[in-house]
Amino acid sequence: MPPRRRTDPSLGLAALAAWRADPDGVDRSTRGTAVRYTLEELGARAPGRSVEVRVPPFGAVQCVEGPTHTRGTPPNVVEADAETWLRLAVGELRWAEALAEGRLRVSGIRARLDGLLPLVEATEVTR
Repeated sequence: MPPRRRTDPSLGLAALAAWRADPDGVDRSTRGTAVRYTLEELGARAPGRSVEVRVPPFGAVQCVEGPTHTRGTPPNVVEADAETWLRLAVGELRWAEALAEGRLRVSGIRARLDGLLPLVEATEVTR
């Protein structure tokens, strides 16, 4: 079952649009809403608990079907800063490129999200 959405999708898309319009000038609250919305979208599209995706300090989601993890640090973790995550989420940055540039911290054999990204095409998010 996908996680319950805490971010209204229309507010999330609006925050994502604001971030795309001015990535450096968007306020922290708007950036956080965009991150949480995209994390929730990932959880809805790939429900499960075998991979944890973290975007500190804004949020985290468990996703992808497979073996579940209940205690301590999960074996399959993807961690990114907000800018990297949002660029991946809208397709402005590709998974392989982010890995090669050292912009992702990835552990575990299941921690590959390249087949799930982008979550929202850049053209869907109006500038």
